[in-house]
Parts: sequence; C-alpha cells; structure tokens
Amino acid sequence: MTTRLLGRLLGVTAMLALFLPGCSHQQAPRQENESPPKQETIYFHVDPATAGAISGTIHFAGRQPARKVIDMSEDPACVSAHNGKQYDEALTVGQQSAVADVFVYVEKGLEGKRFEPPAADVILKQTGCWFVPRVLGLQTGQALEIINSDPLTHNIHPMPKANHEWNHSQAPGDPPFRRQFTQPEVMIPIKCKIHNWMHAYLGVIDHPYFAVTNSSGKFELTNLPPGSYTIAAWQESLGMLRQTITIKPGGHSDVRFTFK
Repeated sequence: MTTRLLGRLLGVTAMLALFLPGCSHQQAPRQENESPPKQETIYFHVDPATAGAISGTIHFAGRQPARKVIDMSEDPACVSAHNGKQYDEALTVGQQSAVADVFVYVEKGLEGKRFEPPAADVILKQTGCWFVPRVLGLQTGQALEIINSDPLTHNIHPMPKANHEWNHSQAPGDPPFRRQFTQPEVMIPIKCKIHNWMHAYLGVIDHPYFAVTNSSGKFELTNLPPGSYTIAAWQESLGMLRQTITIKPGGHSDVRFTFK
C-alpha cells in the first residue's frame, strides 16, 4: 500500500471517529403538543390527635333598631307567598340578644396551608321571594348551586371585587345551575335585579374554618390544628369584630362577641 493511499485511509477514519459520537448523542426533538408534567397539589391534613375547636356566641348590646317592613306589592306572586307583613332581615336579634346570620371565620393563622375543597355543593335557594339562607359561606373551588323554587323569575347578581362578576336570570322550572369562586373574599353581596328587597351575602374562604351563627347566635369551628388565630365576626349592619385565640393541642376555646 502506497504511503499516499495509507494517508487517505487514516484521514477518513479520523473523520468518522469525530462524526459518529456526535450522532449517537443526539436527543429526539420534543413534540410541540407535549405539555410539562402537572405538579400534584399537596393539601394540609389535620392530625386528629391534636385537633382543637372554637365555639362561641354573638350578642347585641344596646337598643335594637326598629325592623323595616318590606313592600312586595309590586309583585302579587310574592305577596301571595306570605301571610301578613314581611320584615327586613338585615339584623336579626333573638332571645337573650343573640344575633343570627353572623359570618365567623379564621382570618389569620393558617397561612401557608392549602386545604382540599369539599365535593358537596353549597346551596342558595330562592323561595318566597327571599334568598335562603341570607348569609352563607363556601371554600374556594367549591361549587355554589342556585335553585329557584318560586313560580316566577328571579335574577342572581353577585357583586364581588376579587372574583368574576356575573348575573343570571332563572325562570320558574329552570334547572339549578352552579358557579365557583376562585379567590377568597369576605363578603360578596348578592342581589336580585327584579326584586330589590332580595339580598344575600357570600363569604369565600380558602380553608374550611368558617360558620354562620344560628337563631341562638351560636357557632362552632372544629378540627382546628393547634396555633394562634385571629377570629373575625362579620354582620351586615354592624360591621366586623375580631379576637385573637390560641388553641393548644386537643384544646377547646369558648369566645363571646358583642356588637354595640
């Protein structure tokens, strides 16, 4: 073999040695329709062995304002749904000055914890030309189901600041419909644009620790992890009250709010 031929063979061999490793390490191109893997949401779960609770009562001190009579005469179907006068429910004070329809919730103390939304819907009814209940709460991501039980058309118009605003007319016999709220917000007013006396208020919270006081002014928050919390109590005519509460492991705290 001549020296010239041998040199050519060695040159070709060197080029192949440089080319082949580069080809063997090439990565397959990523498909355009591929999406990055979804990150699993990690929810906080309370240890039942250390969980505590808060319960309490809401009272009103002072002279109670006179209740306002609601005039439903513009819609005879609403009048026929009731016997006698109907009164505004902006402030309902019962026996022993107990206040109903107060929204109570943990305002601070749960930062950094994420809670799985309940699967069950929260239901808002339109019956007798009222929203029932007048005050309600749900968790972010939980569905609100709206039902019209009246033989006439209503309009449901939430007026949020942090969430998406919408309004929806619901005729007699229309099926229930569902909506979700993604951002915490206390409170969202809801009105009916057809019947101006119909009002409701919705508290949207990113955890399950909220309640609405009953006719005895009582509430309870259970399955709380130990810690220090700011508890807020909202009433549509009287505003907001707050208290700081510390829950020890397995402990229970009883609180009392008094609106004046």
